[in-house]
Amino acid sequence: MAEDLLSAEECQAYVEAMIALYPQSDSDLDYHNHFELLCAVMLSAQTTDKAVNKVTPALFKAYPTPEDMQKASPEAIADKIKTIGLYRNKAKFLQATAESLVNDFSGQVPDNLTDLTSLPGVGRKTANVVLGVGFSQASFPVDTHIARVTKRFNMVPESANPNKIEKIMTEKLPENMWRQAHLSILHFGRYQCVARKHDHQECLDRLHAVMAKQQEN
Repeated sequence: MAEDLLSAEECQAYVEAMIALYPQSDSDLDYHNHFELLCAVMLSAQTTDKAVNKVTPALFKAYPTPEDMQKASPEAIADKIKTIGLYRNKAKFLQATAESLVNDFSGQVPDNLTDLTSLPGVGRKTANVVLGVGFSQASFPVDTHIARVTKRFNMVPESANPNKIEKIMTEKLPENMWRQAHLSILHFGRYQCVARKHDHQECLDRLHAVMAKQQEN
């Protein structure tokens, strides 16, 4: 039996309500430049932003530039981030990425998907976050919150993988909405429609109330 997915119009209405509830236009990660953002997003895999924000001040103080980080050993980097998950692997990727930035991109974080995903440990989701948050480009990164919410609201099929979710959502939403839609759906999933058991009707009620108000205006 085929899933009864939301139309593009219905999907957009729900996303607009999520944007109204969570209009925050920046990441919860702490950063001051493109290099710090890239590192923070790489560290955030399977780790909360809160945990990442606890380790990055010391990390960025020790290695403020790609040139500084590439000279460090993975073990030295790991020592600065050892309270987060997968820290040894992440330290190796940070050092290798810093080296690539220096050798291949003159120490600058690239501003396109192809070059970003050529960096060690940088996948499509990480690259899209950097492009959207750091460079204000139209992008729709898909993390666990995005995947859960879009499936729960029948915006995408239950079987959709991250690439498929990105494709469907960027087809259903206008391009000028992608960046904010990502951030607002993420925050809706993080703070309202959470992964643990909860009363989903409350999620629906909050959105429907906003949607009703938007239709009045």
